[in-house]
Amino acid sequence: MRSLSRRHFLEDASKTGIALGANLAFGGHIFGQSPAANAGQPIRIYADSRRTLAPIHPEVFGSFLEHLGRAIYEGIYDPQSKLSDANGFRKDVLEEIKKLGVPLIRYPGGNFVSGYNWLDGIGPKASRPAVLDKAWNSINSNEFGTDEFLAWCRLVGTEPLLGLNLGTGTAEQAAALVEYCNLEKGTRWSDLRRKNGISEPYKVQKWCLGNEMDGPWQIGHMTAAEYGLKAADAARQMRYADPSLKLVACGSSGPGMPTYLEWDREVLEQCYDYVDAISLHRYFTNAEETGGDSSKFLAMNLSMERQIDEVAAVCDMVRGHKRSPKKLWLSFDEWNVWYRARSGDAMNGHRQSAPHLLEEVYNLEDALLVGGLINSLIRKAERVQLACLAQLVNVIAPIMTNPNGLLRQTIYYPYSWALEFARGSALELLVESSTYDVPGMGAVSYVDAAGTYQADTGKIALFLLNRDLAKPHQVEIVWEGSSPRAGDARVLTGSDLKATNTFEAPSRVVPQKAEKASGTPSRSSFELPPRSYTVVEWSL
Repeated sequence: MRSLSRRHFLEDASKTGIALGANLAFGGHIFGQSPAANAGQPIRIYADSRRTLAPIHPEVFGSFLEHLGRAIYEGIYDPQSKLSDANGFRKDVLEEIKKLGVPLIRYPGGNFVSGYNWLDGIGPKASRPAVLDKAWNSINSNEFGTDEFLAWCRLVGTEPLLGLNLGTGTAEQAAALVEYCNLEKGTRWSDLRRKNGISEPYKVQKWCLGNEMDGPWQIGHMTAAEYGLKAADAARQMRYADPSLKLVACGSSGPGMPTYLEWDREVLEQCYDYVDAISLHRYFTNAEETGGDSSKFLAMNLSMERQIDEVAAVCDMVRGHKRSPKKLWLSFDEWNVWYRARSGDAMNGHRQSAPHLLEEVYNLEDALLVGGLINSLIRKAERVQLACLAQLVNVIAPIMTNPNGLLRQTIYYPYSWALEFARGSALELLVESSTYDVPGMGAVSYVDAAGTYQADTGKIALFLLNRDLAKPHQVEIVWEGSSPRAGDARVLTGSDLKATNTFEAPSRVVPQKAEKASGTPSRSSFELPPRSYTVVEWSL
């Protein structure tokens, strides 16, 4: 679908009565600097199914499982549980993830992967060694390894994104794992897989070349130039085994790193020709970044967009230096809210299997920001083609388990809406909104909007974050070029931003049916409650 220009959109909007001096925004981005200009007026969103930004790759709503805490053991795999099948897989968790429709899952790390020998986790379980995982100071029995994960992925119906050890591991070992997974037979490693009882190759297509190698905490930490050369060598050797692979280079661990962006540039100068994408990571806090200010916290998805723009600019700069015809896409393969349960470093002396680590308890405001972050990923669909909510079960996760069942945390709901409704192409929305001032960020729209359109079904979905902590906002949707029929609306809201779900009270923060849009065929209106995230459906 051809995307019409923002200039033409603004021209069309001005013809329908919007003053160009008002607070105009594409999604969450403000055009104009008059915070009080339309205070108290309805927020107006202009939508046109002919104006799209880019197709949305389903993998942009992927997730992540690391050998960390109870993510694997007691999370998706627990042979001792009454809820597990003959393979040791938790049936309730498997069915929940299958029902969610998670399209892609990154594994086995994370920091864990930089000290992991994949050979320890294959073959007869009785002969697999129990080892010390130095990344998290835990004991890994290796009962669950590559074959178990890939078998589990097939049962869930998800695609694997396999991480490779470029810390203590070598390029040769990375290529050997590709050979083990993807070649049919007749070579050392493919025949080993067949000997282990798996005759058909897995055909894993997407791979991460290491993890956070810029971080001093990372096993095998090295300079950007060293890592770039190692990644290039690994990529070449891996593609000798399977030329069809999609490879993600390890980018900077985040904007807080002193080498942020310069790391990415130096890495890509070495390996640009051999990779398809570079990774981004980010965890958001309502602590040091915001000083505990919830109004600022709910605007932090805009800093995710800035990070995406900055890393994309570095990719394009290196592309220019190399005069390459190839344009890299971005893999935002770790993102979430995380700042309370930080006691998971290797100094805690917890040498045991599946210790309770990083089991963040999420509240309503965390879920609202996750909704905003999903909006940002939708708006950046042209460049971000893969992303992973980190993580999926027990460890900074939307799903928690205990011996009797599972719990959906607050962040489960906006994530599930993205998986259910954010399909097709991202819409280019024009938003007229009142704003509030955020220190260090300027004027921020009270309502953050993203939209999607499925051309084959005529389905439209709008995702709306109301950042206003005190007031509802009336929203008017102005339909350009079409008059869709309003469908159901769901809202996640509440009076207490700190409210959480627990096993004892699992429904404290859950979606409710929202007010259905009303109005004429060309204009729909409804009210957004304060402190809320809403999804509204329409159909052409």
